[in-house]
Amino acid sequence: MRAKQMHLEIIEGTDKKFAIIISDESRQVVVTYDTSSKELQIPLINELAEFIRRNESQFRGILHNKKSESYYVGFRLDFSIIDGKDISKFKDRNNIIIREKGKVLVESAVGKNRLPEVYTDASYDERVEKGAFCVLRKELDGSYEAREFVCECQDSNSAELEAVIRALEIYEDDLRIITDSQYVRKGITEWIIHWKLNDWHTANGTKAKNIDMWKRLDRLCENRRVEFGYVKAHNNHFENEYCDLMARIKREEG
Repeated sequence: MRAKQMHLEIIEGTDKKFAIIISDESRQVVVTYDTSSKELQIPLINELAEFIRRNESQFRGILHNKKSESYYVGFRLDFSIIDGKDISKFKDRNNIIIREKGKVLVESAVGKNRLPEVYTDASYDERVEKGAFCVLRKELDGSYEAREFVCECQDSNSAELEAVIRALEIYEDDLRIITDSQYVRKGITEWIIHWKLNDWHTANGTKAKNIDMWKRLDRLCENRRVEFGYVKAHNNHFENEYCDLMARIKREEG
């Protein structure tokens, strides 16, 4: 799958309807978008317009995720779209999203796993500003190794992020990370692509949170294969429940 980098600028707006110019290295097209009705009009005038139409669901995802106050004349954003990306596969939480030597892939989790699994979970109590996390490695032979750590961060999302970072620092081989945090899973496989194009700003024009941590995680995914799987929290999943329990115990001890 090939990614195309483009630039977006809102050039006109009345009430909730906006004219947006999209450009690449050689072409441009003006699209209109209604933030209330979600109606998107893309005039088919050139190859760029055809590309956007062909990958409309990805473009809509960017527009839909923007907050209403970020729609104003003069707003600019660099973004990328992967030609032919199957959004449904990325949204399917049963699939594995893979970072491998600069590429992002998606595969079904069904079938024999070829990599050790590392489960992570964090527990953070905002009332006392204390947190901890557990890293549980499961080898292909079914044996386990568990480690617990006190968090250095100050909210639940960054605690989950720290857990995955520590896991990849401890274990330097190819791994399958399994987390109950969509923040971590989607952040490192999808959102970070746009953040890096925009000096770590989101589609709303605000700075992304936990930038230094995301940079660390991004570096740890380079030159190796890291598979990101998802498990629903508190759903009687043995490894996830174990990590949750041990993280809570470590948090209370710390």
